Amino acid sequence: MKKLISTIGVLASVFAYSQVTFGARANALFNTSSASWDNLKGTFNGAIDSKGDNATGFNVGLAAKIGSPVGGWFVMPEIYYTSIKNKNTVDGVELEAKSDRIDVPVLVGHNFLLGKLAAFVGPVASYNLGTDKTYASFKENAKNEFTVGYQFGAQATLSKFVVNARYEGAFSKDTRIFTSVAGQEIRYDNRPSMFILGIGYNFN
Repeated sequence: MKKLISTIGVLASVFAYSQVTFGARANALFNTSSASWDNLKGTFNGAIDSKGDNATGFNVGLAAKIGSPVGGWFVMPEIYYTSIKNKNTVDGVELEAKSDRIDVPVLVGHNFLLGKLAAFVGPVASYNLGTDKTYASFKENAKNEFTVGYQFGAQATLSKFVVNARYEGAFSKDTRIFTSVAGQEIRYDNRPSMFILGIGYNFN
């Protein structure tokens, strides 16, 4: 019992001296083929040139940053509503499929320059909100409700405003199949690699 009380006391002390920040986040999502510098740079330049019109989706949500009292390390749990669109053309017919999901990244990072800059990495769990949708004459066959990916990136904080850039890849695939009445099939990846660019505001 004494050991348990001591452990609780230590944890309470850590949280008491930890810096906890809460904020809102909004991001634009862009498909990218890999995490190489050339691909990320090309995706970023394309987003600037098109003023974001080449975005494949967006997400909005909340983030908490729990800082360690020593060492500059932190844990950053987040939760987002994410919407992604995919376009395919079959026999001259353009099919645009939209997918909605809840994303929960749990990131570990380190602060630099007194917390003005930070780098982070960690897993992201995703839960699909809708399956078996119909688009035009095509019926969606969605098997995976839950998938897991990973993210790494960096963010800059100025006063209460946050700018972040990150890459998201997939540990588990989510291949969707659309089948028409005539038997035509369209396959697409519902968990593509993405470049994520966003802004945020911290409440405290």
